[in-house]
Amino acid sequence: MSKHEQKILNTVNLRGTVTVTELAQILDVTDQTVRRIVIPLVERGDIKKVHGALVSTQNVMDPPFLARMNKNRAAKVAIANCIADLVADGSSLAIDTGSTSGFVSQALRRKQNLTIVTNSAFIASTLSMIEGNRVFMAGTQLRTHDGAAFDRAAFDVIASSSVDYAILSASQVHPTLGFMAYDQCEVDIARAMIDIAGRTIMAVDRSKFISDGDKPSLRLPKLEPDDLIICDQKPGSAFSDLTSDHQLVIAKPASPRSA
Repeated sequence: MSKHEQKILNTVNLRGTVTVTELAQILDVTDQTVRRIVIPLVERGDIKKVHGALVSTQNVMDPPFLARMNKNRAAKVAIANCIADLVADGSSLAIDTGSTSGFVSQALRRKQNLTIVTNSAFIASTLSMIEGNRVFMAGTQLRTHDGAAFDRAAFDVIASSSVDYAILSASQVHPTLGFMAYDQCEVDIARAMIDIAGRTIMAVDRSKFISDGDKPSLRLPKLEPDDLIICDQKPGSAFSDLTSDHQLVIAKPASPRSA
């Protein structure tokens, strides 16, 4: 696969749908050149061609995970690209199983020589077949709805590692309780990843910041002052105390030239 083909495939899989004109701007070529480059990709079924655009055919494991990947997709893509910009080639990362983390893994495909520890089969498969990467799948028994592992083997692999960054996500963010999750196993994995990381990056889109109504019952571990919160918009004033304790980074919306 040529460099241009790989760039197109990564971009289409990350965004879901990309116009031919956008791809031409990304590659700095003409629309006609893009149409020629994508012919083998379309013939192999790697992407699908529709009028004026290209659509991903990537099967994101199972329906529940696919639904979460498609929710607030543009925001998650922006956050993913922002995190990828912060990560240097050769870095080591522990990445959790959230849908935003799935987009982060796709954005990280443009980086080189990464060491990845994850309990997500989707993230492991996304980053494992890239020359120079070292990927450690934490766990052996996968959940049916998202392909994530939370068995004893998952915790053993994580505990035996040491990484530069832990990339985490949350089910919801509460102004006083902080970052929340529904399952105890997700809280435990987050704690395990934080323990082995030099710095934690919490990736949460604006829809997760909810100040009232029903909320998850479990709190994720507190972040350290130098940890990062990456969001696509600045949270409301109700969350000012939470965000002021950490470094808040607002991800810029994805654009053709910044993909």
